[in-house]
Amino acid sequence: MTHAKTLRRLLAESPPVLAPGCFDAMSALMIERAGFACAYLSGAGIAFSRLGRPDLGLVSMAEVADTVALIRDRVALPLVVDADTGYGNAMNVQRTVRLFERMGASAIQLEDQVTPKRCGHLKGKALIGTDEMIGKVKAACDARADDDTLGLARTDAIAVDGLAAALERGHAYIEAGADMLFVEAPPSVEDMRAITSAFAETVPLLANMVEGGMTPVKSAKELGDIGYAMVIFPGALMRAYTHMAERFLADLHTNFTTEPWWTRMNDLAGVNRIVGLDEILRDDARYAVGGPDPNLSGDG
Repeated sequence: MTHAKTLRRLLAESPPVLAPGCFDAMSALMIERAGFACAYLSGAGIAFSRLGRPDLGLVSMAEVADTVALIRDRVALPLVVDADTGYGNAMNVQRTVRLFERMGASAIQLEDQVTPKRCGHLKGKALIGTDEMIGKVKAACDARADDDTLGLARTDAIAVDGLAAALERGHAYIEAGADMLFVEAPPSVEDMRAITSAFAETVPLLANMVEGGMTPVKSAKELGDIGYAMVIFPGALMRAYTHMAERFLADLHTNFTTEPWWTRMNDLAGVNRIVGLDEILRDDARYAVGGPDPNLSGDG
C-alpha cells in the first residue's frame, strides 16, 4: 500500500489522525519512531529551521521539495506537505504538485492567500479571489500522477472576511475537487463546530493547533469529537526544541560545560541509535567485497 493510500485509509478508518509537524528528516524520523501514523511538513518549520526566518512566504518551492525528498528517503509514514500558495498561478501549482508528488508527498496543501503569504495566525493576511483559487484547486487535481494523492485546500478567509465567507469558499473548493478542507484560524470552539457541521459529512477536515495562536488549543480527541478527521500540531516540536535549546545554550555559556545536562540529553550512542547506525553498518558489511571494515564505528 502506498503512503498516499495509507493516508486515505487512516482518514476513513481511524480519525482523528494526529500529525505532529516536522521540518527535516531527523524530526520526521523522531515522529515515526514515537509511533505516530502521519507527519505534517510545515512551511513555517522550514522557514524557521532552514532560514532562521519567520513564516512570511520566504521559502521557495525548491527548498520545500528538497526537504520532502530527504524526509521520504528516511521515513515511510504518510506526509502532508504545506505548499503555501503553490508558488504562483495555476501553472505554477501544477508544477509544484508534480514535483512534490514525485518527492514523496502523500497530501499537498494549497491556500488562498496572496503571494507572498504569511503565517495563518498572524494579522494582515490578504486573499486571492475565490475564482482564482478554484482554478488552482482544479489545476492541482489535474496535475496528480496518483489519484490517491490528496489535495488539501486551505482558506484563510475567517481572519479577512469572517466565518460565512470562509464557509462559502470551502464549499467552492470542495466543488472544484479538493479531497480535504482546512479552514484556518477559527477563533472559538463555536466556530469550529460550525465548520464541522458544514463540511464533516462531505470531506475530511483538518484542525490546526498553534500554541499562542488565534484558535483555542484542544486535544486531538476533543477535536475528533467535534468532527475533525486530522489534527496537526505543526510547530509544537520546533517550539519545544527552541525552548530547550535556549536554556541549554545559556547554561553552557555560563558554566562552560554540558555536565548539568547529561541526564537530559542523548550521548553519541543515543543519537546513533535513533538514526540507525547499527543497521547501516550491518548493510555496509553485507555489501563490502572484502568483508566488514574494522575501522567503521560511530565515534568519528
